[in-house]
Amino acid sequence: MTGKLVQRLAISMTLVAVQWAAHAQTSVKDPWVRGTVPQQKATGMFAQLTSTTGGKLVSASSPVADIVEIHEMAMEGDVMKMRAIPGLDLPAGKAVDLKQALKAGDTVPVKLVIEGRDGKRETIDVNAPVRALAAGKAEPKH
Repeated sequence: MTGKLVQRLAISMTLVAVQWAAHAQTSVKDPWVRGTVPQQKATGMFAQLTSTTGGKLVSASSPVADIVEIHEMAMEGDVMKMRAIPGLDLPAGKAVDLKQALKAGDTVPVKLVIEGRDGKRETIDVNAPVRALAAGKAEPKH
């Protein structure tokens, strides 16, 4: 995978967010959204997605943002970079502008659409807690 770190998903918004949700085919583990400061136009959601049968994250939406993008993080030399991608493959069994400021304690709803290998789509509604910019809890290692 040429240095791509796809285990850790950053759905970036221009926004995003999520609540713990589980589905028969795809689960969302430890979702959270980075808090914002006034005038900040974007933030990110972090979560671990696992599909039992394989599939692809093809879109996301949230009422707190006009645009939600799926991003991947990849090392380029010694620099970690993020870039928007059209979808995120979910191998079987492996583990956007804001409309308002987000503060620790808020919850942000996000709708994830997963497309399976058979072409069928499933929708997962998630509510992610907003964590402080300098939250004491370390980011999960995915």
